[in-house]
Amino acid sequence: MPVPVPRQRNAPVAETTPGGATGSDLTLLVIEDDPAGTLSVPELLDASGTRVRIRTARNLTEAERLLTDDVHCVLVDLALPGRTQGEELGALKHVLRLAPRHAVLALTASGDTELAAEAVRVGAQDHLVREELDARLLSRAVRYAVERKRADAAQVKLAESRLRAQENARLERGLLPTPLLEGSDLRFAARYRPGRSRALLGGDFYDTVRTPDGTVHAMIGDVCGHGPDEAALGVELRIAWRALTFAGLCGDELLSTLQRVLEHERESDEIFATLCTVDIAPDGRRAGLCLAGHPAPLIARHGRAAQLLPYEDGGPALGLLPRARWPRRQVELGGVWSLMMYTDGLIEGRQGPGTRQRLGQEGMLAMVNRQLAAGLEGESLLEAAVGEVREMNGGDLTDDVAVLLLSRHAKRA
Repeated sequence: MPVPVPRQRNAPVAETTPGGATGSDLTLLVIEDDPAGTLSVPELLDASGTRVRIRTARNLTEAERLLTDDVHCVLVDLALPGRTQGEELGALKHVLRLAPRHAVLALTASGDTELAAEAVRVGAQDHLVREELDARLLSRAVRYAVERKRADAAQVKLAESRLRAQENARLERGLLPTPLLEGSDLRFAARYRPGRSRALLGGDFYDTVRTPDGTVHAMIGDVCGHGPDEAALGVELRIAWRALTFAGLCGDELLSTLQRVLEHERESDEIFATLCTVDIAPDGRRAGLCLAGHPAPLIARHGRAAQLLPYEDGGPALGLLPRARWPRRQVELGGVWSLMMYTDGLIEGRQGPGTRQRLGQEGMLAMVNRQLAAGLEGESLLEAAVGEVREMNGGDLTDDVAVLLLSRHAKRA
């Protein structure tokens, strides 16, 4: 059935297109079954300034050849010959498969209302009635179909982005550690804030486990950098530390092995990681301490102000020196204590919004002592510490922050 040549007619009011497409040229590919090509005008121009260039294909094979990247919209005649019983939309479905990124319009006869509705349902942006077709209607339909397709594509991308974000969040949550302290009387608390925007995992990492002999092992570390590669390397080091700890390694032997893991897994020889490990004796009164370029933990003993554990005998960060050694230092904890391990993101924030001076370990120590004097402990202490550091910095910290707190309280009689 021939398609009438659209008649040009003046429109008194310039039409606007959603999304600001007014005035931009568009290309329309018409697939219709008239051998003479009745839609022979090369282009349409309406009062809005939109020029619609027209290409005509007599069948789907020719349409496939003419469907180039500069085509914005396809008008397909649902009355194309060759249809089989029950396949009235066969041509349309073929075009939708052929041109998934293009806007598609269906052309129907005036009596095919159900077929037109079905065409929109299967994927066409709109339908046009052959008997009502003119230049103004066609150009408007093309512009609106193109914008509708763009809006649909934007919604799909947004939905895909949200799904990826949800999947990444689930993955990152799954990579955060679950402390294994069953059978221990120590209390555990932790806070973790990555520096990357909208991330859950950064280059900082920590873990705590209890081995069968009753020793509680804890560690905290920091891979240099803030991207996803550093976060992945931090997870690898944490998992390796847990496996090596359960295998019985400790102190220098454990850190030497972790350095070999780092050397094999890092992308560049310039990547290094700082680390602090403690192993707390089963009675909870003593601990072994190893530092690999990492800030020393803070300990608050019952009735005494918090102070830093000794850090003079620490070794270099992992990945800096091939034959480095990390001495294990024995420290006395006492009967009732809290041990706070942290990454440098907690101490590198500014002391105030208008100053460049960093908080540092001494500033952190004074801050924690104020909070201890106010009666804070456990989760409340960590929440207050991270919150106050952020407030003094005048906003979010740019570096990752990880803080771990292990506490031993007096046993009830």
